[in-house]
Amino acid sequence: MKSTISKHVFTFLKQLEKNNNRDWFNERKPEFKTIEKEVKAFNEELFTLINKHDQVDKLKQFRIYRDVRFSKNKQPYKTHFGCSFNRVKPKLRGGYYIHIQPNDESFIATGFWDPNKEDLLRIRKEFETDDQEMRNILNDKSFSTIWGDFKGDSLKTAPKGFDKEHPAIDLIRRKQYIFTKPFTDNQVLSDNFINEVDTAFKAIRPFFDYMSDVLTTDLNGVSILND
Repeated sequence: MKSTISKHVFTFLKQLEKNNNRDWFNERKPEFKTIEKEVKAFNEELFTLINKHDQVDKLKQFRIYRDVRFSKNKQPYKTHFGCSFNRVKPKLRGGYYIHIQPNDESFIATGFWDPNKEDLLRIRKEFETDDQEMRNILNDKSFSTIWGDFKGDSLKTAPKGFDKEHPAIDLIRRKQYIFTKPFTDNQVLSDNFINEVDTAFKAIRPFFDYMSDVLTTDLNGVSILND
């Protein structure tokens, strides 16, 4: 029997949003633990499904507790569940993320959230040299129907050392290379949700294959990995 997300998950999170304090939460800790276990089972099955078409070596379900030390928002609890899946490095790059939140705020995401400066420069240099392969991926109908275009932050102008008039400047200016796909509450609660998520993750593979190749070679196409 495949895992699903029950309406109890959304009910609890909605109540938590209205009662985001330690007294309320601690009184309902057993209920939370049951729901947390349900979501973890879903994510573990998703981990297994992803590994049928990719290689992910780590699942991280984020804790419900917020780090309020450096935040203006002092509410102690998150009102969502988040989980990331890391591909096997160093040959495979990129990652997957699933976010479960009521009021139609759920989504999945893939790509590169925070590339280090070396990776970011390598990606930009690749686009400066040749952006056609990336364009082909973005323009493929089966890909764009599911994922659309890039999301995430971009510079307002060209990065240092790049021509602001370059034909690929829209790609070069990017600081993040992320794709996201939203889901309604009804979609999340459906019996087929886990398969829809897995199908979307499977469709990102051409992008991951391309970026992994870029980030494991130099501009001459020579591997930088130590075999």
